[in-house]
Amino acid sequence: MLIPHDTRIALDTVVDLMNTAPESQPPPDGTGDGPEDGLADIAAVYDFAERHLISGVGTLGEKDLAAVRDVRARFAEVFAAPDPRTAADLVNRLVAAAGTTPQLTDHDGYDWHVHYFAPDASVADHLAADCGMALAFIIVAGEQERLRRCEAPDCGHAFVDLSRNRSRRYCSSRTCGNRLHVAAYRARRKEAAS
Repeated sequence: MLIPHDTRIALDTVVDLMNTAPESQPPPDGTGDGPEDGLADIAAVYDFAERHLISGVGTLGEKDLAAVRDVRARFAEVFAAPDPRTAADLVNRLVAAAGTTPQLTDHDGYDWHVHYFAPDASVADHLAADCGMALAFIIVAGEQERLRRCEAPDCGHAFVDLSRNRSRRYCSSRTCGNRLHVAAYRARRKEAAS
């Protein structure tokens, strides 16, 4: 599946945004508290925007924090959609609410690409428009099943399966995949020893 560079960046942004949600965080060790929100405050939104090179971020407030969390929840609904029609409806509503205005641009050393957000869009509208259109690209390509959650029982991270045969089960083969394979190996050895 050939994915344009800017669409790939937007998909990575969607995944990273979704993985800031409390349900995607690992349980804290022995604290007794629930998982923390990766977007706990406005500073976290600034940090997220900086990491993902989101342009035009002005002064952010509590409304922006709430709006970004709302967009994050809507993306989670798209990943959980049972079929392409439902996913398409969710993406259509998300993108329409962002007030998209597609524009060709070539900034910061990047070749021509499309920005779907309005020039003075909020961070939430920027994410909804650009990332929503990246999800639309996946749905249009008939590849909705590539929008997944990690199958490790204690994980829940979102990811986009870009493997050739759509067989990826874990958010990371180095962490979740390896951990579960080692546990299965140890269980088999224990069973064989008894």
